[in-house]
Amino acid sequence: MIKTRVLLAKLSKKYPKRLAKKNHDFVGLMAGHLPESIARIYLCLDFDETILEDAKAFAPDLIISHHPLVYGLRSRIFKRDPKKKDFVLHLDEINLPVYSFHTNFDEGVDGMNDALARKLDLVDIKPLIGNAMARGGRLQNSMPIEQFAQYAKERLDAKYGLLVAEGTKIINSVAIIGGGGSRSWTVAKEEGYDIYISGDAPHYVRRDITLSRYNYLDLPHEIESIFMTQMKQVLLSIDPSLEIKCVNHEQQPKVVI
Repeated sequence: MIKTRVLLAKLSKKYPKRLAKKNHDFVGLMAGHLPESIARIYLCLDFDETILEDAKAFAPDLIISHHPLVYGLRSRIFKRDPKKKDFVLHLDEINLPVYSFHTNFDEGVDGMNDALARKLDLVDIKPLIGNAMARGGRLQNSMPIEQFAQYAKERLDAKYGLLVAEGTKIINSVAIIGGGGSRSWTVAKEEGYDIYISGDAPHYVRRDITLSRYNYLDLPHEIESIFMTQMKQVLLSIDPSLEIKCVNHEQQPKVVI
């Protein structure tokens, strides 16, 4: 068991809220009230009603989600989303505290994008100069772009990938942002990376990449499920006695061929 203020202070040192503020993000306590001490933690990518009963059965002292449960001011979110309002107010009522680390975790050291880059076995991993959230590095062995796309899909546990292969045909250097960071492809290109990986790219972004003769691999947002593995590792490094349950309940979209 660890004092809540001690645990959150250590996490906030690695993933400070100031990193999220500059991204117009909403992080921190989403619902409920923080306990004095923490022994049991429930980890998930998104906390929603589909896992409420499972969470209640585990009886955690704290739920930590990656995506914010309330993305914005409560008054605005509740006005346009009555279902969300009912859910959050229910969590308040039963005092099930939910705390979110989002883009501050994405950018922070040993966070989302460090974890994804390591999963690709990149070397010389570092933040991009033009976007500190992104990570770039080199493959230990260069490979043709189609082979790399398959490799990245498998390493990052993606069921599918959308490849724009208009740049160099041999991949040596890679830049990545997990989730919906497709618009940062220009930074990766300008800094000399052979391919950029992210997700949720709209049509016009893919067209811009194509017209710029660059490489882009679009992988589903759910590759961010690595959040649970990485956050658990960080939490146990702070206090090995913590009991942690990781719940990966989100399914990637089905591919229709």
